[in-house]
Amino acid sequence: MDGYCEPRKAGSMFWISDADDFNLSRLLDKPRLNIERQRSFDERSLTELSIGFSPRRGPENRGLENLDGVSTPGGRSALGTPGSYSRTSFEPHPMFAEAWEALRRSMVFFRGQPVGTIAAYDHASEEVLNYDQVFVRDFVPSALAFLMNGEPEIVKNFLLKTLLLQGWEKKVDRFKLGEGAMPASFKVLHDPVRKTESLMADFGESAIGRVAPVDSGFWWIILLRAYTKSTGDLTLAETPECQKGMRLILSLCLSEGFDTFPTLLCADGCSMIDRRMGIYGYPIEIQALFFMSLRCALAMLKHDTEGKEFVERIVKRLHALSYHMRSYFWLDFQQLNDVYRYKTEEYSHTAVNKFNVIPDSIPDWVFDFMPTYGGYFVGNVSPARMDFRWFCLGNCVAILSSLATPEQSIAIMDLIESRWDELVGEMPLKIIYPAIESHEWRLVTGCDPKNTRWSYHNGGSWPVLLWLLTAACIKTGRPQMARRAIELAENRLLKDNWPEYYDGKLGRYIGKQARKLQTWSVAGYLVAKMMLEDPSHLGMISLEEDKQMKSVMKRSTSWSC
Repeated sequence: MDGYCEPRKAGSMFWISDADDFNLSRLLDKPRLNIERQRSFDERSLTELSIGFSPRRGPENRGLENLDGVSTPGGRSALGTPGSYSRTSFEPHPMFAEAWEALRRSMVFFRGQPVGTIAAYDHASEEVLNYDQVFVRDFVPSALAFLMNGEPEIVKNFLLKTLLLQGWEKKVDRFKLGEGAMPASFKVLHDPVRKTESLMADFGESAIGRVAPVDSGFWWIILLRAYTKSTGDLTLAETPECQKGMRLILSLCLSEGFDTFPTLLCADGCSMIDRRMGIYGYPIEIQALFFMSLRCALAMLKHDTEGKEFVERIVKRLHALSYHMRSYFWLDFQQLNDVYRYKTEEYSHTAVNKFNVIPDSIPDWVFDFMPTYGGYFVGNVSPARMDFRWFCLGNCVAILSSLATPEQSIAIMDLIESRWDELVGEMPLKIIYPAIESHEWRLVTGCDPKNTRWSYHNGGSWPVLLWLLTAACIKTGRPQMARRAIELAENRLLKDNWPEYYDGKLGRYIGKQARKLQTWSVAGYLVAKMMLEDPSHLGMISLEEDKQMKSVMKRSTSWSC
């Protein structure tokens, strides 16, 4: 592979050889620029957070140099435990050190430098499949843990390596993917004969169903902003390579077509739920990540000739997207009652039932599930279709990105608290609620043996979601909820050897096909634990509300709490 400068293609996989690193390696050696730490909204005390949400200090559409408030850079202690513990009186749980050891065992190195963490370290499993690869979405909680512990090098290396992979020609069979597509995962290959190392990337062509990961690009932008907030290093995001990378991702999402909605149209299996689960259309997880990545990019894009055009397009899209999501995806007691009473076949601009949702399509479980005070963003809205299922990741990201208004954020947390047994149970946290079964399961999943009722993506409980719940709890001033969920996880996770997911209505049983030593289960716990003990870390992954995007919303009963 030495001296080979063009990307290689083996089957449908893509490679980086020694000569392919060209000039990105020089970015690893750039000096870090420290900026004076400012006190931001996300770093306020929990008392202030519980009172309300602060207005922004200025317009959102500004350059990277005005990126608000930097989180406290963590200090790594001699024992490898986060500086947040060494600086406070809190005693870490005994499994905390075990978790750090497990996370460090999962680290992947490329030419002597850490570049990510593998999906699972479970060597006892008969089939490795792709669990020995570095997944973009899986690495996010690992990256946050390292940032909180004052170890940004691995995050910077990861951002640069995936950026390099983005620039390659990507084909599935004879069809070429968009230039901005980010890989789902990559793997380091060692050649013992030539004594060289290379990267092999998967852009979805080897995934179940051969679906490209729509969420990878969004997570990459969000992680770049988290790195910048944590370290104060503005130079990485300002490089021409990172600026171009963001623009390429945004080009895929902001291109004009036949869409009449500001939301993104997606196929099944394009996100964390990477198997057929009926999320095709406009899934809440993708829309929330799309919204958050737009806001992160808006803060980091330079206002030069190329960047200014994207800034203008982002601002317009954010206004349209926030109105659409807050108006049509939001469901609370009053809105449910309104949908229940909808008239159908309305025609004209004065139509109330704009998507022609048939009231008889409302599943029976929703009426009992919806509390008097509380609400959530439904899973999907498209013509004549409303997916009423609860999706954890989408709703938590909606809170963190401020896609949800402050009132809606409170309502989401009210719902989780009211339906704790259903959504949290004995192991946090349900990825979807409720499970689909019987005839509906056969139609929606195609009789998927892995997504049977209350298992895996079909109502399974995923410990990795603990960090998202904790962040949402801190932002809305409810740390006690996060602490309760963390204590539940501490009862089982280490004893069960860090499973990927749990099965059953209450999450009591280790998943029937769950891998052990699942890295993001480990990292999710670490991030939740460190964030709860040092809430200033929230600033890495949370955005303040932009008052300019606040739409005039109809008041409902869930907002009167």
